[in-house]
Amino acid sequence: MTPAELEAARDRLVPDVVAAGLRVLFCGINPGLMTAATGHHFARPGNRFWPVLHASGFTPRLLKPSEQHELLTYGLGITNVVARASARADELTDEEYREGGRILQEKVTRLRPRWLAVAGVTAYRVAFGDKRAAIGPQERTIGTTRIWALPNPSGLNAHWTLATMAEEFARLRAAAYADG
Repeated sequence: MTPAELEAARDRLVPDVVAAGLRVLFCGINPGLMTAATGHHFARPGNRFWPVLHASGFTPRLLKPSEQHELLTYGLGITNVVARASARADELTDEEYREGGRILQEKVTRLRPRWLAVAGVTAYRVAFGDKRAAIGPQERTIGTTRIWALPNPSGLNAHWTLATMAEEFARLRAAAYADG
């Protein structure tokens, strides 16, 4: 993609990959420009979401972003806290995060996944007003849906390696499948 093609995707919306009753609804911060340009979640080369999903055992093989709808066959889906695309998450305002959290709660109430997994603890903190949230399961629920804060799989998140991120995703997978 050219820089002009990526820039043309700014503010574009990317459809969710969702269904009612999912085992885990993964939630990114917001679509990046590559995601918006392709229409495929976590599409930027270097984003570790798809490799981590496979390494943690959620998928039997490494999926490509263009195969995102296959997630539904595994009881998994994808949405975002903030719907609009941007080059970087730091372009988003706290108000956008809070409004995104409100919309996300409505979506979760309607779809009733077993787990909401927010990939980005800082986004979770702002969207849900929980300044002390840490990576892992949260006390808060949305109806019967449990919440897990995951590390952001962006290649820019150098604090987490693919291996340590896969360990955390595997903890969520164990919890998500513990109840049958």
